[in-house]
Amino acid sequence: MIGIICALKIEVEGLKELMENPEVMKKAGLEFISGKIFDKDVVLLECGIGKVNAAIGTQIMIDSFSPDVIINSGIAGSLSKDLVVGDMVISKDCVEHDINCTALDEPRGQISFTDEKRIDIPADKDTYEKLAECCKNLGAHVRLGRIATGDMFVSYVSQRENIAYEFGALCCEMEGGAVGHVCYRNNVPFAILRSISDDLKFNKAVDYDQFSQLAADRTIKALKKFIQLD
Repeated sequence: MIGIICALKIEVEGLKELMENPEVMKKAGLEFISGKIFDKDVVLLECGIGKVNAAIGTQIMIDSFSPDVIINSGIAGSLSKDLVVGDMVISKDCVEHDINCTALDEPRGQISFTDEKRIDIPADKDTYEKLAECCKNLGAHVRLGRIATGDMFVSYVSQRENIAYEFGALCCEMEGGAVGHVCYRNNVPFAILRSISDDLKFNKAVDYDQFSQLAADRTIKALKKFIQLD
């Protein structure tokens, strides 16, 4: 089974329309929709914005559906001059840029588990390579690398430049690192697929509203191809 987690309705609606014999499970105020897409078992979730919402939805999905892989998909802000509106980014790994215990002499972004400490969460190689192939088949400009997650909409160019410099990330968003965090601790393969909705030129709220639907449509097209290939 393929699990797909998106924050926003526009990021998941195109897949819901394709699902055959959908069944809805409601838990923690979330709706998990499972059924067949292109004869493949798929479960979809619109989790809401932010890391906690994404983490809640990811753990419930794992416990209730035991997916073979989870993809977090949606839109993101560029951290690179080489990535503009409509370009695609796929995670090789992810970080949570808003974790900050530097006052305790720990590096920014370090996650303190009970049994280890780490900054990067590795994505599944087979999954991110398949996603990259799907994006390239659509004719999209695609980059593989690090995605940075935090509970903030990063609009100022200076903030984006700082995140890019400190973590070497290609784009920033608000859910992927939390999905990866939960998947990592549950030994579930995952990857993050993002389309750029606002770049270093277009980074204000009005630009986000203008380009978010375009970016979401691109991720939906890529996911359709991924489901067909899987």
